[in-house]
Amino acid sequence: MLEKVFARVHLDFAPDHRQPSGGRVVLATVVSIVGSLLADALIVVIAQALVPSDKGYAHFQFSDYAKLTVIGVIIACVAWPITTRITSQPRWMFFRMAVLVTLVLWLPDVYILVNGQPGRAVAFLFLMHLAIAVVTYNALVHLAPVRALAHRTHRRAQAVHQ
Repeated sequence: MLEKVFARVHLDFAPDHRQPSGGRVVLATVVSIVGSLLADALIVVIAQALVPSDKGYAHFQFSDYAKLTVIGVIIACVAWPITTRITSQPRWMFFRMAVLVTLVLWLPDVYILVNGQPGRAVAFLFLMHLAIAVVTYNALVHLAPVRALAHRTHRRAQAVHQ
């Protein structure tokens, strides 16, 4: 039964690719952090422009969202190279992990909404989590991609030349 679960989620511990380089992961991490913080700040500006009564909302303070954003992005950036080692389909798995983690991270937003926080402000918090996921996922899979194994690349080149 466990084998079926592993097969379904492509947890095969048999990557047929080379890992992203450490330098590329660091670059993707920096881009993810900066991009996510910029996305958060832009969403806060838009939220406060659309709903002026949200100015000064505690969760829209840079010091409030920045530390949580940086922590979450770093965790995701550590997860990417691990994911590339445990599956032959890392983008497939990482995308689904990003969706699942985003849904889980919405739970505290649901909690504060249920406990009386302003609905429009919380909607923008949901949007901030989504933006962070989109920025981080794309930075990692595009800036720190897995690379074809040398023998696969060589075989492809031979096939083209024949």
